[in-house]
Amino acid sequence: MDRVSRISVFLEVVKHESFAGAARTLGMTGPAISKQVQSLENELGVKLLNRTTRHVSMTEEGAIYFDRARKALEDLDEAEKQIQDLKACPTGKLKINAPMSFGSQFLTEPIAAFAEHYKDVELEVDFNDRWVDVVGEGYDIVVRIAHLQDSNLIARKLAPCPIVLCAGKKLIESRGLPKSVNELSDYPGVVYSRHSQREEWRYKDDHGEVKTYLFNRSFAANSAEMQLAACLRGIGVALLPIFSAHSHLKTGDLVELFPQYETYPQRGIYAMYPQNRYLSTRTRLFVDWLSDVSREFPWC
Repeated sequence: MDRVSRISVFLEVVKHESFAGAARTLGMTGPAISKQVQSLENELGVKLLNRTTRHVSMTEEGAIYFDRARKALEDLDEAEKQIQDLKACPTGKLKINAPMSFGSQFLTEPIAAFAEHYKDVELEVDFNDRWVDVVGEGYDIVVRIAHLQDSNLIARKLAPCPIVLCAGKKLIESRGLPKSVNELSDYPGVVYSRHSQREEWRYKDDHGEVKTYLFNRSFAANSAEMQLAACLRGIGVALLPIFSAHSHLKTGDLVELFPQYETYPQRGIYAMYPQNRYLSTRTRLFVDWLSDVSREFPWC
């Protein structure tokens, strides 16, 4: 029996806290199990286990070795699985969540193209602004627009997503440009009704201090598309994600107000997935696909 096999035997003995339990699991005799552990101890030159007639426990050295050896074998198993995955076409189900407005505008075609390219991957796509429970609801990948904080998810940044304060050309033509943030109190506000800070604009001023402006709310919507439409009609000023506002800012139908002030905190667009030790090939390929697509976003 080679060394890796002897290590596996040792791990089973620790797991069952007995030679007999390990023997039953591995289909070996108790004496054969004992012999393999003793051979491993001789190779290492340390005692790994304390043995009594009824119980087996780890020595201090055994506990250290157990922890490192278990992780090493898990990594070896992962490497073998990844190699097997690379040899075959990716298969299986991929459950994806992304924000409604962003997904509809910028992810529909790329995701359809991915499905066309990897025909054996079953995609389940959910465009929804609800903050889903990734692990609890079984999502493999979520796309989030957020200020990234500590998370139990792994995140890969796809693109920046500044939030810009905008007014429609119609509103500016009728009321003029506000010369200071204080003058915004004379302007109606179009607010987003889903997040916790829906009626305020937090920004950094010329001195880097974070300030807050409360909108004079006149219109509320739970989608960026509705906010944008209201803003373009001159209903009021609005905080809009750059992906929604970009093309209209270029044409002049929207005007960015106070571009010298940065909305705080900054947001980004991230592909996020659970911290599994083994990342499936289909998940890795999809995240890479999104990363390639994001380079073509018009505001990047």
